[in-house]
Amino acid sequence: MKTHKILAVLLALALCTSACENLTPGENAGLFGAATGLAVGIPLAAAGVDSSIVVPVTAGAVAIAAVGAYVIAKHQATERQRQIAEQRARLYLARQKELQKNQAASASRRKKSRFIAVKTDKSEASKGQAAVMIFDTQTNQIVGNNVYDVKKTPKVGETAKFDTYSAQYVGNGN
Repeated sequence: MKTHKILAVLLALALCTSACENLTPGENAGLFGAATGLAVGIPLAAAGVDSSIVVPVTAGAVAIAAVGAYVIAKHQATERQRQIAEQRARLYLARQKELQKNQAASASRRKKSRFIAVKTDKSEASKGQAAVMIFDTQTNQIVGNNVYDVKKTPKVGETAKFDTYSAQYVGNGN
């Protein structure tokens, strides 16, 4: 009986998440923000934690899950956008390598992100403040062929969420 309940919950979760593939990024942010709020708030309230603690903790979890870099749209990159993003990512990595040589001890302690978000040219159809692509620093290549239009450009060095990637925004790579 317990196995049936677990399978039913897993099936329900699979159905819910598979339905999310056609949602806009804003709808996904709302959905996952609400789900995170429920996942955090219900157990805290059920454990008897005071509501003056539950409410702010839940609100913070919702904000972290839903906000990130608010992606307005995602679309396929043009060849030019891809080339620019790759050049800027490689420029950034070369500069980081040079910094490591100059500051060997302190730079080696700095946490390195596997994924970086690199600014690229906006297309005519771009709707956001900036267009970015994701670069994998371990494989040394652009991840997929998606360009993300962001409503607000993250600050350089800030980590933001793009689909399933948490990437450090590096701007133009300068």
